[in-house]
Amino acid sequence: MAYKLVWFVPEEWLDATREAVFTAGAGRIGEYERCTWYAPGTGTFHGGEDTNPALGERGRDERVPEFRVETVVPGDRLEDVITALRAAHPYEEPAYDVYLLAEA
Repeated sequence: MAYKLVWFVPEEWLDATREAVFTAGAGRIGEYERCTWYAPGTGTFHGGEDTNPALGERGRDERVPEFRVETVVPGDRLEDVITALRAAHPYEEPAYDVYLLAEA
């Protein structure tokens, strides 16, 4: 079983989050290691009164330049990879998605 992990991160944290997930076991495709795909976009949020945003201000609509990053994760490494991503990410609540990959 394998998964696709997708996360959203400001450019200055791109390499740190990639390194964290690689160290935890993500990013291997066949004989290739440290594989990701990423593209720029804009993240939006409105932090409540109990938030402490790394970028922007609570109580306001914010738009932040971010990268969408994708990599593959073996099923037995998923929990460790997500833990590593959350620890390396600058946001209080990092946005990420996990997709189960079909077996070919």
